[in-house]
Amino acid sequence: MEERVAERLRGALCPLGFEVHAFKVGWYNAVLQPAFHLPYPGDTLAFVVLSTPSMFDKALKPFVNKERLKIIRDPVDQCVSHHLSGVKEIFPDQKVDIIFDYEILSNRRPKFLAQTAAHVAGAAYYYQRKDVKLDPWGEKKMYGVCIHPKYGGWFAIRGLLLFPDIQVPFLEQPAPIDCVSTEEKRTELLELFNFHWQDGRYRDIIEVKERYSEEQKTYFSTPPAERFRLLGLTHFTE
Repeated sequence: MEERVAERLRGALCPLGFEVHAFKVGWYNAVLQPAFHLPYPGDTLAFVVLSTPSMFDKALKPFVNKERLKIIRDPVDQCVSHHLSGVKEIFPDQKVDIIFDYEILSNRRPKFLAQTAAHVAGAAYYYQRKDVKLDPWGEKKMYGVCIHPKYGGWFAIRGLLLFPDIQVPFLEQPAPIDCVSTEEKRTELLELFNFHWQDGRYRDIIEVKERYSEEQKTYFSTPPAERFRLLGLTHFTE
């Protein structure tokens, strides 16, 4: 069942520059405190959705051109929402719940922890402080970061697709590829991400097969309110 669902999802989303990776809710819940659990049975089928470098040209720009005369408040979020919501049309007989990466609960917590989901699904390795044996940072707060085996840090985790009525007790968990395998490189990665994230060097911690285009880099490095003019849009506010 999982393979049939995955095949249809890939057919709909991969041509747009997305990746989908299956996981069981139980894998995710098992590594988190109860406050962060997804409220589904452990065998529930879910998919984490990533955007790859090609999403900018394959999905975002066509979406903006099509929606140019409508009110757009965040082009990327609305593009992702449009395409992931469209998944429901290819599964008319299934309930599909969607959680987007930008959604938060009333207590300001994110609705899901994106990097944990990517890791348990085998999509990208979530490097954290605990992955460095000789911790040099003392009392400093150090955030972890996911690295994709093909795109390094040139990707984003966009959302979850959950199928509450599909249980997959026999789904086997794939291990994420440990592509930053040396202590030295892991230390460098976490330092680049925590102290120099704006220059993007952490994204190239491994040799990547594809990265963001110069146009895309400019877009994401521009303050959100100024990105609209780069796409030829007017910034609408309520």
